[in-house]
Amino acid sequence: LFNRKPKKGVTFLQDQNLLGTSTKEIAEWLLTDERIDKIFIGEYLGENDDHSKEVMYAYVDSLNFSNMDIVAALRHFLEGFRLPGEAQKIDRLMEKFAARYCECNPTNTLFTCADTVYVLAFSIIMLTTDLHSPQVKNKMTKEQYIKLNSGISENNDLPREYLSQIYDEIAG
Repeated sequence: LFNRKPKKGVTFLQDQNLLGTSTKEIAEWLLTDERIDKIFIGEYLGENDDHSKEVMYAYVDSLNFSNMDIVAALRHFLEGFRLPGEAQKIDRLMEKFAARYCECNPTNTLFTCADTVYVLAFSIIMLTTDLHSPQVKNKMTKEQYIKLNSGISENNDLPREYLSQIYDEIAG
């Protein structure tokens, strides 16, 4: 049922005492039950009602991004679900990812605030789509990617070598 109507599926499983009611229990189930379609996990986590947002927060807070570079952390984040198609849902998920990444890496001097992580993570997703989608004819160059990310760290640039390394890793 979850793989067709996520909210109804959660309610049904709870009514049958097969799933706990706490947001942590639901998040843990979403993270560990391999029968669940990743598309619907993304849809559920991206919902705007308070309960779904609390589940999403519990889900993301259970992930550990400590000592991971941003590309590895983003891959780890996205391996459990598929990003929903709706921009507002993606925005909520990416905002929480950025906050959690900063929380897990408080001594990272490259990112002075979650906003920088948020913008860079979005640019990595855009770059991945651009470089690996057969529909995109004119692929983004490394110079274009670096220029796209100029001024994203509180109006300062991230190191050129760092952005170049991200580009190479995604292009690889």
